[in-house]
Amino acid sequence: MTHAPTRKHPLARPRRIAVIAGHAFTQLVRMKVFYFLAIFALIAIASNFFDLPQHEGPEAMGAKGLDILRLIKSWSLGAMTLFSVVFGIVSTALLLPKDVEDRTLYTILAKPVPRIDYLIGKLGGVLLLLAVSLGLMDLLMTGMLHIRMNIVLEVQKAMADSYGWDQAARDSLTRDTLLQGPTWSLQGAVAAVFLRSAVMAAVALLISTFSSSTLFTAVVSFLVYFIGHFQGDVLGGGDSGQSAMARYLGQAVAMVFPDFQLFNVIDAVIQGKMMEIAQFGKLVWAALYYIGVYVFGSWFVFSDKEF
Repeated sequence: MTHAPTRKHPLARPRRIAVIAGHAFTQLVRMKVFYFLAIFALIAIASNFFDLPQHEGPEAMGAKGLDILRLIKSWSLGAMTLFSVVFGIVSTALLLPKDVEDRTLYTILAKPVPRIDYLIGKLGGVLLLLAVSLGLMDLLMTGMLHIRMNIVLEVQKAMADSYGWDQAARDSLTRDTLLQGPTWSLQGAVAAVFLRSAVMAAVALLISTFSSSTLFTAVVSFLVYFIGHFQGDVLGGGDSGQSAMARYLGQAVAMVFPDFQLFNVIDAVIQGKMMEIAQFGKLVWAALYYIGVYVFGSWFVFSDKEF
């Protein structure tokens, strides 16, 4: 009787999910998971002091500056990918067992809270913390890259003056250097890292709904992550084979396991290539599809589960 006004409110459900997401966010922060940011900061700062072998000649020195910028991006994006995937899987695997242990789950389920709202809220808390973490890492990487790029541009300008380069050669080198600095494509690569870790968090959520062990959830999730990088090869093998069964099996694998080869845009961005808007849109739709499928599967398993 007291819940009727809440059900009629159009924003009741989003608010309920937001409250659960906020609780999950606070819960993860209290687990002191932000400590991994300190490790990332050390790796990123250490990469800034890496130097490359000396070369002779103005062309080689120009290439050296570009390689330094590529090295900073490679270290930073690699660290982001590693920590976001590990964090997305482990934190999601811990949430449901933690709620059972604290008896928070029983309190929530005793109230008129749909289980799908609970699952979406929990996943939302993980994604919120992932977004904050990657945002801080991105801020650190972009600032460091901007400072180092300006240093490289100053060195290149001095070398161009000493060797008497013409304006066309100067402009070409400056253009190549700017492509290795903080660009929108680099931000797109960071977004791709977030989308990949969000998909893995959704996978871990699905597995945790039928798993009774946090370790089992984490191990199987990492196995799915590994398979996802070869999903395209499995599908390709099915297309080229003569057996229709193999082709259908490959297509079934493609629908169940995420194709992480779609998210492998980091290497191209590190080399200075621009990310097209259509390509980024394809990544977003692919991530939404996989997250939707895994959340629906989680709800299907979790809806009738007894505790």
